Amino acid sequence: MVFICALGAAIANALTSVFQRIGVEDAPEESTLTLGLLTHALRRGIWLLGFVLMVFSFLFQAIALHFGQLSEVQPVLTLELLFLVFVLAVWFRFKVGSREYLGALAAGAGLAGFLIFANPLPGSAPPPPWEWGIATAACGGAMAIAVVLALRGPRWWRAAMFGSASAIGFAFTAALIKAVGNYFAQDWVSIFEHPQTYGLALFGLASVYLAQNAYHAGPIVASQSTIVLVDPLVSIIIGVTLFGDNLRTSGPWGPLEAISLLVLFAGAFSLVQSPLVRGIKGVDARDAELLGGRRRHDAVTHPLSPPPLGHS
Repeated sequence: MVFICALGAAIANALTSVFQRIGVEDAPEESTLTLGLLTHALRRGIWLLGFVLMVFSFLFQAIALHFGQLSEVQPVLTLELLFLVFVLAVWFRFKVGSREYLGALAAGAGLAGFLIFANPLPGSAPPPPWEWGIATAACGGAMAIAVVLALRGPRWWRAAMFGSASAIGFAFTAALIKAVGNYFAQDWVSIFEHPQTYGLALFGLASVYLAQNAYHAGPIVASQSTIVLVDPLVSIIIGVTLFGDNLRTSGPWGPLEAISLLVLFAGAFSLVQSPLVRGIKGVDARDAELLGGRRRHDAVTHPLSPPPLGHS
């Protein structure tokens, strides 16, 4: 049940990232960090479709987190990249090459290795309020620092920093989803008595908003890599420190887990650098934005534009 729901969330996330990227990539440059970006997105039918899929992803993730641990559910969501490549290859008819196959193999093997070696087990007691306060301040502060760093620099840097802020928010949102889900299972009326419910709404909305700014700020290779890679790392830290998730770290288990994570992230990073994920068809050179921060040229790259659905 845990892994099936986590995979469902990963699939929905992959489709969401494509549809929402299409919905905001042509927004005016000055709409970054303004409500204008959201009003532009809300007028695009394809962005709204992505939002509906995001809701389904939330439901799948909530079920997975209710029955599983944060440190085992969130790493599974990195498989979003595999599904993203599949969507781009099938729907956009991009050619899948050795980079994609090797990246997918590494990501899958790394994830399997981490889950086998770490064998995450739940903690013994729910976190007390003061620990929630420290986690809220730490995650909120890290998000604020990333947003400040995103206000200057080339477009790839801004996309990466907005993506990092969004990923931290998504990781903490997952922790809040787990807490609220447990309250809901006991007595759904009681969820309104807990601050985690309101924190879920605040951090969830902020994370979605920052993700839109990441998609809009620069190349998808920068935004997607940070969103997909930072989220599981922060989630593992939150799972261990806040929820007391038990990971096997004694003896050879610790190094094997570290190696597995490195393999997982190497595979995911390879996938996110693929021309399929970048939205570049038939061009091997990196997007000029990644190196020089220049605005993209239509003659070299083109926005993700699927068949009729993208013309809403």
